[in-house]
Amino acid sequence: MATTPRKTLALPARAAGDATSTGRKPVRGGAPKDVRRPAVEAAITARHPLMPQDKPRGTPSRAPVVAKKPVSSPARPSVPALDRPLQSGVRVSKLMAERGLCSRREADSYIERGWVFVDGERLTELGTRADPSVTIKLDKGARAAQQQQMTILLHKPVGYVSGQPEPGFTPAVTLVLPENQYRLPQTPLFHASHLKGLAPAGRLDIDSTGLLVLTQDGRVARQLIGENSTVDKEYLVRVEGRLDARGLALLNHGLSLDNRELKPAQVEWLNDDQLRFVLHEGRKRQIRRMCELVGLRVVGLKRVRIGKIKLGDLPLGQWRFLRDDEAF
Repeated sequence: MATTPRKTLALPARAAGDATSTGRKPVRGGAPKDVRRPAVEAAITARHPLMPQDKPRGTPSRAPVVAKKPVSSPARPSVPALDRPLQSGVRVSKLMAERGLCSRREADSYIERGWVFVDGERLTELGTRADPSVTIKLDKGARAAQQQQMTILLHKPVGYVSGQPEPGFTPAVTLVLPENQYRLPQTPLFHASHLKGLAPAGRLDIDSTGLLVLTQDGRVARQLIGENSTVDKEYLVRVEGRLDARGLALLNHGLSLDNRELKPAQVEWLNDDQLRFVLHEGRKRQIRRMCELVGLRVVGLKRVRIGKIKLGDLPLGQWRFLRDDEAF
């Protein structure tokens, strides 16, 4: 049996460079690259340096996102430290109060208004310090304001408190009314402005009666209740109990309250049941507590004088203005 040789089938040879002779699209990645593309990419890259030259396959044809640098706010200019030295000396407001020109609160108000002169120069800055030997003078505006500040003398009855009341208690200032004014010739009339800033200069307890000072003037308040006050106060005190010579001596000097020694006082008998006290300080319920320490009980207490000002014939529950010719 004769064997017929098999023919080997082969694709016909394609003409060189004829990539489109069959009319079909080349397989992706199989066709040769356009020889013009490298030149075009080089030109684009020259104009846009951030574009990659060799882009991986499958990468979106867009320029890569470049992270933006955080925008920092402009730095604030540093504030230079004050190179002036700290002031030495004493606050001018304190000097004014110590010299009796006004209270420290009033001094601050006068300084803000430009009513204070230190060694001839107008002072306008609060907290300014100065040497204690400086000369301080007030402008006429400050003096006019002080002349309008009133001081009131009240004959306080029992049952009224002199300072800030607790619930259920009535302050003595409520008695300062036009109908309670004790008028003398050339006495100014009461005005509602006289109540503004009116405060007691010293205490007189609820069970006591007598002279109570209320004032708008810081100079008067400091004179009567300031740390360096030298104004004395006189009281008539009715007592029960027995007091020997030793007890009377202790009342004059030798007692302590709240672990603090009392200043010397003047205490003497007026009659069988009444003592006269002259004190140079004003501790809380001082006379009553002093009497308890020596075996006495106070049944009545009346203040009849503060400095040079006497209660006199001022009726109980009434008040009057301190006159221009009067001083403590």
